[in-house]
Amino acid sequence: DIGGPGFGGFAGYVQAVYANGSTLRTQDESAPLPTTKDVLLVAQGKKGPFFSNTNVAHTQLRVLTLPYAPGVALQIARSQQELDHTLGRVTLLLILITLGGVAIASGLGLAVSRAALTPVRRLTDATERVTETGDLSERIPVGGQDELSRLASSFNTMLAALEESDRAKRQLVSDASHELRTPLTSLRTNIEVLARDRKMPDGEREKLLNDVVSQLSEMTALVTELVELARGENQPEESEEVRLDLLVDEVVARARRDFPQVEFVTDLEPSELHGVPNTIARAVSNLLDNAAKWSPPGGKVEVAVRDGQVIVRDHGPGIEEDDLPYVFDRFYRAPAARKLPGSGLGLAIVKQVAEAHGGGVGAERAAGGGTQMTLRLAGSNGAKAVRPAGVRDTPQGASAETR
Repeated sequence: DIGGPGFGGFAGYVQAVYANGSTLRTQDESAPLPTTKDVLLVAQGKKGPFFSNTNVAHTQLRVLTLPYAPGVALQIARSQQELDHTLGRVTLLLILITLGGVAIASGLGLAVSRAALTPVRRLTDATERVTETGDLSERIPVGGQDELSRLASSFNTMLAALEESDRAKRQLVSDASHELRTPLTSLRTNIEVLARDRKMPDGEREKLLNDVVSQLSEMTALVTELVELARGENQPEESEEVRLDLLVDEVVARARRDFPQVEFVTDLEPSELHGVPNTIARAVSNLLDNAAKWSPPGGKVEVAVRDGQVIVRDHGPGIEEDDLPYVFDRFYRAPAARKLPGSGLGLAIVKQVAEAHGGGVGAERAAGGGTQMTLRLAGSNGAKAVRPAGVRDTPQGASAETR
């Protein structure tokens, strides 16, 4: 019952080994497999199956020896060359699969990295274009919520801020040149008249000289306020703890000296906040100057401090409803204000100071006539105004801020 091919064109070989050492092969002329002590032990039932390597007829064999029947062991051999050939093919196949996997992984990695770095490339390209052209309107398309998308969004926000800053500076230069053109033209005309007409009567000459001095003063005030605006935008100062009521009281004292024809009435509650004293004082001073200019002789200007807010009310003619939204814009002057001295920058400085302190400013027509303006300060570091203990609550309607 034992069968199998011989060594001729060898593929496999089977040999039975008896416990007494005799063997039975598939073909008598085939060379016997070596019968070792371990093989006899398997035939005697004293040892289990095992593998071994041997060389028969110049052929390297891999032999499996296992129990076949009582007193008989069976040896099954196969050419090691064929096994090596199969193993070589498997090895080659594994190498090819590995190389293919590496190539595919590299390709996928390259594609993924390129896709992941697309926002960075766009950011780089946009930065180079902005540098070359100076066009701050450049924006990067943003999609997704990953870190690179957030970086692109932050870059767009920075460009928008720079664009707005550039626009504001251009507008400021344009408005300033427009405002300076009229007094410069008038000043030049008066100086030319004075230089040309040396026989001008003393009265007329004195009048022209007074006009020149007035125009120079107006230009000086305009330039000073322009510098204040520029300083406020570009040179933020360190904030500190400020007693707003005491600071306003000092500013009111100066206003009483500058405008003796106006009565200043104060209601200053203790109030503390974080801010820049010099800029707050300038803003309050501008509010008082504006109120005093619009007050008739003997008129009253009411000044109150409540919870980090400065409320200034005059009893002048009031601001027209159509003009209220624009009174804090740079160089804006209502038709009725154009005959009064001023540059149109005072209230713009007030707005700038308020926003720098995290607050705001508003204006409205007051009941009974006049205008009420409210400067709200929350502190440059974002802290809310701190009211000392024991200070009474603010009455309803005390502040009327226009948002």
